[in-house]
Amino acid sequence: MTNTPKTALIIGASRTLGLGIAAEYLSRGWHVIGTVRGSRRTGLHDLAEGSDGRLTVETLEMTDPGQLAALCDRLAGRTVDLLFVNAAITRGDLPIGEVPTAMFTEVMVTNALSPMRVVETLGPLVTPDGTIGIMSSDQGSVSLNTEGGQDLYRASKAALNQLMRCYAVRRAGAGDVRTLLLMDPGWVRTELGGPEAELGVEESVPGVVETMESRRGKGGLEFLDHRGEAVAW
Repeated sequence: MTNTPKTALIIGASRTLGLGIAAEYLSRGWHVIGTVRGSRRTGLHDLAEGSDGRLTVETLEMTDPGQLAALCDRLAGRTVDLLFVNAAITRGDLPIGEVPTAMFTEVMVTNALSPMRVVETLGPLVTPDGTIGIMSSDQGSVSLNTEGGQDLYRASKAALNQLMRCYAVRRAGAGDVRTLLLMDPGWVRTELGGPEAELGVEESVPGVVETMESRRGKGGLEFLDHRGEAVAW
């Protein structure tokens, strides 16, 4: 009897960490649905060309509720074993009192509100024993913040973590036993992490994926890093 390949839906898979996660799941024999913003060709399109049809590219501007609803309609009738949301922005290291209101709104909508809208909208596609994950950061940890700085980015990730906890409590009350994960990839050399970061994408991604797979079917919410270790809230 042939096992049906598992499917991962990765939101924000056009480059760096998201693209690496898509590639890692393909290497493990999964089918992958990955989203990109706009119509510009990306590394995900290149990856799809060599995937023997196992990678499908969808378009989504995550902060646009209309586009999110349209993607949900396009995926109607499908099920996925993993929904993973990988998207975040930063707008520089300003003290919170100097952050313009428009910037605050943009970062909070992108980093906290929109990922949770994705989870709320696309979560029903995830199988009962599947996993819902979001890329977070140890900078969202309140207890680990001993150095300060990056006020707005830290606040957005802390808000994301709190919202995911609210979701987890609500869903547990409804009998939902799926695994929920907030993932810290480590300090990675990306546009967001900068060139001085200690990890390459190729060092972080396998650990992120292995950690998520090790928690498959265990249920509950955890905040973990790429080594599988708990991150303090």
